[in-house]
Amino acid sequence: MNCFSLLLLQADGAAPKNDSFFWVILPPLAIILVLYMVMDSPQRRDKAKRDAMMKNLKKDDRVVTIGGILGSVALISQDGKEVTLKVDDGTRIRFRRTAIAEVLSADTTAEPTKTT
Repeated sequence: MNCFSLLLLQADGAAPKNDSFFWVILPPLAIILVLYMVMDSPQRRDKAKRDAMMKNLKKDDRVVTIGGILGSVALISQDGKEVTLKVDDGTRIRFRRTAIAEVLSADTTAEPTKTT
């Protein structure tokens, strides 16, 4: 037999099945799905935590803005989009509600503690 007849015999053999494409594409899809879940769940949890913090914001809460300004909530607007913070005696500043970075606990003081 020559090489040409071997090629013809090989070509007459069983055709490859289309199932192989499914098994080739399955591992990358599984990896992408797992990576998406791992990367998305912390963001979703942080967003839910921030939404709950904003929802529970009330007068006299001590807060820190995204600019680092410490103050207590003096007034929340009717539409809930603006917050007036009392920063010092007689000093009040209006902020968008989204500018609040965190609500401090009741025992937190405005002055940092020194650690040595």
